Parts: sequence; C-alpha cells; structure tokens
Amino acid sequence: MQIVKYAVAASLIATAPLAAAQQLSIATGGTGGVYYPIGGGFAEIINNHLEGYDATAEVTGASVENMGLIMRGDADLALVLADTAMQAYEGSGDFEGRQIENTRALASVYPNAVQLVTLADSDIESLADLEGKRVSVGAPGSGTELNARALLEANGISYDDFTPQRLNFNETADAIRDGDIDAGFWSVGPPTSSILNLAATRDIRLIGLSDEEIANAQENEPVFAAYELKAGMYDGMDEAVQTISIPNVLVVNADMDEELAYNLTKLLYERIDDLIAVHPAANDTTVEFTMESTPVPLHPGAIRYYEEVDAEIPDKLRP
Repeated sequence: MQIVKYAVAASLIATAPLAAAQQLSIATGGTGGVYYPIGGGFAEIINNHLEGYDATAEVTGASVENMGLIMRGDADLALVLADTAMQAYEGSGDFEGRQIENTRALASVYPNAVQLVTLADSDIESLADLEGKRVSVGAPGSGTELNARALLEANGISYDDFTPQRLNFNETADAIRDGDIDAGFWSVGPPTSSILNLAATRDIRLIGLSDEEIANAQENEPVFAAYELKAGMYDGMDEAVQTISIPNVLVVNADMDEELAYNLTKLLYERIDDLIAVHPAANDTTVEFTMESTPVPLHPGAIRYYEEVDAEIPDKLRP
C-alpha cells in the first residue's frame, strides 16, 4: 500500500504545472534611441540570469511617460532623464500637482552628453563664437533643446544672439555636412550614430566647455555633471573634449520588493559586460557614476547592494 501511495504522489508531482514566471515590464523609449536597446539588453540579462522572472522592454514615449507608468504601477522599471526623475519626485515642472514621492532609483546607467559639433575648418572655437551663426538646437521640445537652452542661457547667450534651427539628430548632421548650418547640438548617449556618420564623410570638431561654463550650467541645472568625451570617440577627434552631461536613471516604485530590487541591482553590475555588448553607453554604468549622479533616493534593496560593495552612499540617496 505504501508503494502505491508513493507512486500516486510521484505522479502528481510529475504532472503539476511549473510556477509561472513573474512578469517584469521595463519602460524605455522609441526604437531609434538608446533607452530601447539598453532596456532590451537588461531584460535579456534578467531572463537569462534571474530565476523566476520574465522581463520585457516596452516601447514608450520615454522619460515623462515612463514616470507616469511607474507611478501607476504599469511598469516595474523605467529609464528616465535625471531632471524628469527629480521633477517627479519634487512635484515640479511637468509634474506640478502630481508629485511622485515613491520614486526610487536602482542606478544611474549612462549620461546624455551635450555635444556641440562643427566642421573642422569652422571659426567656431567656443560657445561665444556661436554669435551670428546658424545653429541647430535640437528638435522642438526635445531633451537636446532643453539642455542646449539651459547651457546657453546660463552663460549669457540667448536665441537672439544666433539663428536657431530646430532639427533632429539626422537633420542636424545633414545640415552641417551640406553647409546649411554652422554648428549643432546633440544631447544623447555617446558615441552617437549621426555624428559618427558625419565624421566619416567630413572633418569635424567638437567644441569643449570651460570650467566656468560648466559651473554656470550646473548652477542653472543642478542635475548637470561634468563629462569628458574621450579622444578617438569620433574620426579625427585626437583629444578629449570637456562638456556636460545629464544622467539617465533606472527607477522603480518604492513598493518594489526589497529582495527583487537587490537582485536587479546586483545583476546589473555583475553582468555589465553583457549590456556593454548591446550598447557602448553602458560603459558608464558604474557604482561611482550612480553615487555622483543619481538625483532621487535609492531603493533600500539597491542600498543593500551598494553597502555590500563598500560604496560611499551620500545621505541624500538614503530615503
């Protein structure tokens, strides 16, 4: 009789369905940007290395929409610009009247670098030399335009001082190549495909910022950070160029399970080479970058990981 009972029990075990994996949604951006491949790469890492979870990268309208998805619980993780995350947390700017106090960060993953490009034979050597020139400041309402305007205004330059053109990345590169404009701004994770393509056909120069210009920008926008574009990033770029950047942050809801937040943070850093293979922007995904650049408090699960690796966690990042 005991043998029969065991056989029945074994049969029940063999036919019982496996527990369904918990679904995780990662809010990213459009397919042509950096958010989508970074989010997709992290989703694949989760699927391959975090048992019990199935992650998917979702195409979205990027930062502002992504914060709403986190607030409503319609996404589990999201990539957002640092200023958007800060506005959501404080209830300012686009989030006035709808503060998202339960915003928490796992990490800052990479920066959008403000890149000011002109042709190598141009007489533009600095921000001040934009006066009287034709300059693309980015597509209307884009992060590039917001960042360019903030940088310029912080340094006493307005749109009245030059002829602004509101062009997207590819249009800006084409216009510089064809001589229709004198210079253009990009704010995106480097290296940038449209600049790479431009540098492959024309000799270009990236305009660096002085320490004073960077300090002025940071005073105007606290989320700006100094950033160095490495020599050799683009054809003909023989020296490093100093500029500013704005971090992109991986955020979650404060209600996320602490163990899950810990495991996600640990996985991000332990498998970072896998993410770099997807997009080189992930080269900037470091513990140090997170400590220096994250604008909102860290999730307790993330803090647990950072304490394990002996990171110096600023008080402002502790909720």
